[in-house]
Amino acid sequence: MSYRVLARAYRSTTFDEVVGQEVTATTLKNALKSGRVHHGYLFTGTRGVGKTSMARILAKALNCLASDSPTPTPCCKCESCTAVAEGQDIDVVEIDAASNTGVDNIRELRSNATLRPARARFKVYIIDEVHMLSTGAFNALLKTLEEPPSHVKFILATTEAQRVPATIVSRCQRFDFNAISMDAMASHLARIAAAEQVQADEGVLRRVARLANGSMRDALSLLDQLLSYDPQHLTSAIVDELLPPPHDELSAAVIDCVAERDAAGALRALDAALQTGRTVDRFCDHLIEHVRTLMLLRVCGTDTDLVDVSAALRTTLASQAEKFDAPTYVYMIALLEELRRNVKFSGAARALADAAVARLAMSHQFTDLSVLLKRLDNNDTVPKALPAADVKKNAAPDAAVRRESQLTVPTYGGGGGPQPVPRRTPAEWDRAARDPLVQRVKAAVDGTLLDIRSVQPAAADPAQPSESADEGEPTLFAAEE
Repeated sequence: MSYRVLARAYRSTTFDEVVGQEVTATTLKNALKSGRVHHGYLFTGTRGVGKTSMARILAKALNCLASDSPTPTPCCKCESCTAVAEGQDIDVVEIDAASNTGVDNIRELRSNATLRPARARFKVYIIDEVHMLSTGAFNALLKTLEEPPSHVKFILATTEAQRVPATIVSRCQRFDFNAISMDAMASHLARIAAAEQVQADEGVLRRVARLANGSMRDALSLLDQLLSYDPQHLTSAIVDELLPPPHDELSAAVIDCVAERDAAGALRALDAALQTGRTVDRFCDHLIEHVRTLMLLRVCGTDTDLVDVSAALRTTLASQAEKFDAPTYVYMIALLEELRRNVKFSGAARALADAAVARLAMSHQFTDLSVLLKRLDNNDTVPKALPAADVKKNAAPDAAVRRESQLTVPTYGGGGGPQPVPRRTPAEWDRAARDPLVQRVKAAVDGTLLDIRSVQPAAADPAQPSESADEGEPTLFAAEE
């Protein structure tokens, strides 16, 4: 007898066995109890979250021979239930829309739908990946889907609901299947391991659940792979040998180095992530999602429901989220999204990724121009916290040129605190404030980032203001190193 993979052997057979989709299961059970079963359903969600399994369970509930009417608890033992579970029931037709995309296929479906079921109560059509149907096929399906014969039920499943025409969606009851949480998936894997008489460490099962990224089918496939290596005892060493690190750990390593301003370490972390076989654009997706999670934790708080992670991982991410402020996360996401778009059309994807990561690690060199302009408006040339003797000393132009000021501004970067800004003399501030170029910059600035070390001081003597642009424009944010 051939081996039956875990994803098939432990497929949900009743509504109560479905993992992570309790709301949808309860709604369908109550509809069956009250006799309010719709003629068309649309199940949407990512791969491996139970759409087709739920469709088969609903088909069994409608046609179970052990009951005189549709029941929320199919017996799973009668001839109809077993045939549906194996995909061989003549009254439950499963269609792969990816290979049956044309108008002729839907016309054939329509002609067969008029025929009464052979032995069951209803003829059920399960159309998987329905978004792959052509425009003509969708149009041919519209009328039948809106007013089908009383003995016909349609169950449509798709991973890309946005590609299904609104005219189709409006004729169905839509159920969105959520990604399965890591805790629920790890618990289900533990039950399967016990049923298979396999000793598995808890850390191994949680690692598999994290790698599955919300897909139960992916988790069972990974568990199958581990059992092929050792069918008796699964340890962390086996997981490290066979499976790549979770993408959130790789992303966290890059962000930690960025927070420490360790450009070399960030590049090594990026290299380690790409060595696992991930493409640059795929890792960009993971890194963007990780930064988004950190931003939500920083802005909305640790307990926000916008982040779907386990309690243990939430604590770790919340600690990392404190390393940057919200504007920095916005800047990171914009930079990474630009990188993700560019690498798809570039022959130097790795070089672009290295440059972007190095730029993030050097983000402490960037500061908000609006903050400096606000200080210019306030003529804030001397920090208020300085002693009176230092204020007098700083008031002299010669002293201002000779010594560095303690005036600081916030920076876009993690760790290390604010960065010093060189002292300008009062004459320089006044001359810069009157300059038309500065006025235009002040009018246009809106959260613009400026590298304060990329602008060089004016060549002209600041004590001799010039009316001509040829004599050197005033420099407001010069950095003297």
